[in-house]
Amino acid sequence: MTPDPIARTSLPQRPTGLLGVVADWSSDQRSFKSASWGKAMMWIFLVSDTFIFSCFLISYMTVRLSTTVEWPNPSEIFALEFNGKKIPLILIAIMTFDLITSSGTMAMAVNFAYARERRKAAIMMIVTAVFGAAFVGMQAFEWTKLIHEGVRPWGNPFGAAQFGASFFMITGFHGFHVSVGVIFLLIVARAVWRGDYDSGRRGFFTSRRGRYEIVEIMGLYWHFVDLVWVFIFAFFYLW
Repeated sequence: MTPDPIARTSLPQRPTGLLGVVADWSSDQRSFKSASWGKAMMWIFLVSDTFIFSCFLISYMTVRLSTTVEWPNPSEIFALEFNGKKIPLILIAIMTFDLITSSGTMAMAVNFAYARERRKAAIMMIVTAVFGAAFVGMQAFEWTKLIHEGVRPWGNPFGAAQFGASFFMITGFHGFHVSVGVIFLLIVARAVWRGDYDSGRRGFFTSRRGRYEIVEIMGLYWHFVDLVWVFIFAFFYLW
């Protein structure tokens, strides 16, 4: 049986070209068919941020390989003295352990959130934020130590002048991401603790009742920040 041509022509026609793309993305559907808007937008942001960090690290490697002046030895620059003995990279090792541990607590927060154990989820998010704040504090100590020793973005007394610019740019940009993550973790943890996602209370992060997906979205961001630090640790401190 052939379809009725009159009924077929009476159906609304889907726009073509760019208007069709706009119509799809503005319709009441999940973007990419399997991910919510919040999760999709976070992935898009993380992909764009990956390009930025990649440019920073590639620029750092290019500068380090092309400079004719000796590059400072990270084991000596980032060593801390205890009882008259210098321990290389001890602070960096603690910072790395701190962030890796925070990834574990963030994963636990996501698990508790989807299990509707909101108090446990909020506590794990607060613990994650504490780890993040501790990381930023240790990074501030590291910056203060190097600035006191004469390291500047335009030069340093230990070797190649590009070392200071690379260090402050890369670690500063990453530290900014961690700081922003800590703030948003505390905001979301407060909403989870109060039960905003169960009560239907509307807000910037609580527009849908019974949805704890925001905790998973925060987890995506936090795991990304931790992963980026692994690359910074490998290329900047171990190389």
